[in-house]
Amino acid sequence: MSKIGLSSPWCIYADEVKALFGKDPEIKVEYDNDVPEVKLYVDNEEKAEALTQLLPTQKVFGNVVLKVTVVPANMKASNSKLDLFNIAFKGNPAFAYTASVEQFLGLTSNFVVFTKEVVQYYNDDLSDIHGNCSTLYQEIAKDVFGFQKDVYFCTSDPDKEKAE
Repeated sequence: MSKIGLSSPWCIYADEVKALFGKDPEIKVEYDNDVPEVKLYVDNEEKAEALTQLLPTQKVFGNVVLKVTVVPANMKASNSKLDLFNIAFKGNPAFAYTASVEQFLGLTSNFVVFTKEVVQYYNDDLSDIHGNCSTLYQEIAKDVFGFQKDVYFCTSDPDKEKAE
């Protein structure tokens, strides 16, 4: 049986970032607890620019400030959040697509849609004998990216997509 311990919330956040981007071949995520800092090393310059604009530069957990750094990070501006998410997740198997859906009264809702897959990562979940968290990519994205004005995170429905 493995030893179960409790990690700090900033370590759990770092694990969420790793879970969300861990399968992307263009991104390497490293966490340094001594600083504390999460670094995303991105091989694709366009993707690095998108992540720089989307991710918070820091997350505050009580008296601990976790730095979030994208390397290399150029500060080129983009107008569309959905374009940024498309660039940031291009080639990442966790990502399905983005969509804008017109609602009533001409309002538009923007969605970032992730694949329908259960993701497991270690985060001291005391309800699991091995300390794993089992969740969906959309839930991780909500925590990693925080509140995004006019953008919703959801999971794809493969059955519905086949019917269309």
